[in-house]
Amino acid sequence: QDTVLLFRPVGQAEMDLIENTGCREFPPRLPNQLIFYPVLSKSYAEQIARDWNTKDPQSGYTGYVTQFRVRIDFLERCPVQTVGGSDHQEYWIPAEDLAEFNENIVGGISVIEQFKP
Repeated sequence: QDTVLLFRPVGQAEMDLIENTGCREFPPRLPNQLIFYPVLSKSYAEQIARDWNTKDPQSGYTGYVTQFRVRIDFLERCPVQTVGGSDHQEYWIPAEDLAEFNENIVGGISVIEQFKP
C-alpha cells in the first residue's frame, strides 16, 4: 500500500508518551489542541525542534524529530496546509481523527534527530 513519509517535531513529554506505545502511536491531543500537524519536510521539523522545543519548558528544553509513514488513502482527505514559507507544509488532522491516523501509521515512529540547548 502506498505511504507518505512524514515528520513530527516533539518535546520530551510527548516523546515519553510515544515511547510508552512502543513507538506505534502519537498521544491524544489536549483539550485546547484541536489539530495534530505532522509536517512534510525534515528541515521544517528540525527548525521547530531546534528553535522552539529547546526553549520551551513544556518540552523539557529538548526537541526530537520523529519520522514515520502514513497510508496515503487516509491523507487524501486532509489537504496540505502551507503556514509560512514554501517549506512550511503540514497536514492538519482534526484531533478527533488522531486515533484513525495512528491506525494508518505503517512501520512505527522513529527518532531521527535530537536537539538540546
